[in-house]
Amino acid sequence: MSFESLSTRPRSSDRTQRYQAVCAECGTSTTVPFRPSNDRPVYCPACFKARRIGFSSPVKESAVAPFTESETEAGAAVFPGMALSAITKAAIARMKIFEPTPIQEKSIPQLIDGRDLIGQARTGSGKTLAFAVPMVEQCDPSLPKIQALVLVPTRELAIQVAGVTEAMASPHRLRVTLLYGGRSLVPERSALRRGAHIIIGTPGRTLDHLRQGDLKLESVQFLVLDEADEMLDRGFTHDVEAILEHTPSSRQTALFSATMPQWVAKTATKHLRNPIMVEVDADMQELPTVEHLVYSIQKSDKLGALQTLLDQRNDAPVIVFGKTKHGVKKLADQLEQLGYPVGALQGNLSQNAREQVMRGFRSGAAPILIATNVAARGLDVEGIGQVINYDLPDSEQLFTHRVGRTGRMGRAGEAVTFISPDEERKWREIERGLGHRFTRKPWNTSRKGEQFRPQSPQERTPQERTPRESGTASHAPAMRRRRPAFTVNSRSR
Repeated sequence: MSFESLSTRPRSSDRTQRYQAVCAECGTSTTVPFRPSNDRPVYCPACFKARRIGFSSPVKESAVAPFTESETEAGAAVFPGMALSAITKAAIARMKIFEPTPIQEKSIPQLIDGRDLIGQARTGSGKTLAFAVPMVEQCDPSLPKIQALVLVPTRELAIQVAGVTEAMASPHRLRVTLLYGGRSLVPERSALRRGAHIIIGTPGRTLDHLRQGDLKLESVQFLVLDEADEMLDRGFTHDVEAILEHTPSSRQTALFSATMPQWVAKTATKHLRNPIMVEVDADMQELPTVEHLVYSIQKSDKLGALQTLLDQRNDAPVIVFGKTKHGVKKLADQLEQLGYPVGALQGNLSQNAREQVMRGFRSGAAPILIATNVAARGLDVEGIGQVINYDLPDSEQLFTHRVGRTGRMGRAGEAVTFISPDEERKWREIERGLGHRFTRKPWNTSRKGEQFRPQSPQERTPQERTPRESGTASHAPAMRRRRPAFTVNSRSR
């Protein structure tokens, strides 16, 4: 082939063609040199650069929009009685928050006064803002050192906490860096070298950076352990202890936990100085705004019953919990083939894929989330109207955390639980652990549109009949019931 033929050959138009797309991070219009696809998120140049240096969203001087006059005026009335700066109040007003939740009302003043604190409150009570507000108030943007560290148990929770923290920190010109596994260390290392004031990280990845010399914590003055009980459940005890040894003993420490297992109490005694104890709805088994619907059902009827529930849902997001990664993927594939807008969240997904699923769920593009227990804690999505336990969890704690995705921040919610014959024993264990018996009804699939009609004893299978109905009632005393832990409104539809 001659050089002439090479030089005169027309260049492929594919090499220069650009495609219109919408940035998955900030929502602005941009162009990319490849054809966008559903499984590949697209970012504008600013967001792409910010992600490469370790931020979950760009935090740049030019990116911080000035407060409007209405936001400044609204900020004056935010969190009345609290000694907060005008910038912080305006940032809270920009988030459309004006009155503090109980955990915020009790925790923020104590933390601003410099007290160590133990906050016990269930998921969805507003704990993140309870520590993010005093944290940004106490950090100095002119000091180019890491001044605050927040440790969280999961990647999803790290991303969510960083989002709230960045919204508060950006107006103060504070830089936030996010550290979590499932991605390369290189962009995080670059972000640390460029400088950060606040670190949000999971214990394993934070310890990796400490051991490699990328992270210096000798200037940390404000430290938060968020969801401390879950860090224990996930085996992060030794990692957390190792990280704390790298921080100054003079630091201020806040520990937030839904429950108080022995390790959490021991950590508080060892690492906190005369802490204030703040308890708000500390009984995790109490979910007063959640209405429970429990149905006996044959395993083969679950998919049809789930379709009925999804067809009757309103516009609110729904989470459907399965037990295994394979089962969640299979169920999501089935629903997708049936035309439902679903996303699947399970442990085998890459971090980019998980983030894409959550973006679709939050934006409403895929308002039905099929998930394993990875979504039972840490996900903070407003307005989840219904949680469906398609498969039972392994413990009453997981049941409580699943149900806790709805009915958050005082809003009403609904939890539907399916119990197949092979799950009867597990359900009895969950009820014993909760100290409460739920009203249960059979799911009748004999008449379309009347799936909620109770069956007669003759229609029920032997497993679904009560001992009195089947003639096998025992004269033994019934199981001694503890004080009901749930305030339940059970109903049939």
